[in-house]
Amino acid sequence: MAQTVNVHEAKTHLSRLLEAVEQGEEVVIARAGKPVARLVPVAVRREPRVPGTWRGRVFIADDFDETPESVLAAFRGESGS
Repeated sequence: MAQTVNVHEAKTHLSRLLEAVEQGEEVVIARAGKPVARLVPVAVRREPRVPGTWRGRVFIADDFDETPESVLAAFRGESGS
């Protein structure tokens, strides 16, 4: 279960709260009793990333970055008629 603290307490006891997070605890920071943030451990990638693992599984069309004029006009707020 997460520990909830107010902003003042979080500022005053940040080191203690960080130690709790390092031990696996989650800390919720609240303002006027309303939760506004969560203090959680940073997720560390365990395995190194291997480039090219999706090679041969993904197809990108030659024209994938060409946008039709009708779509561009819609983004500009222009009527299609």
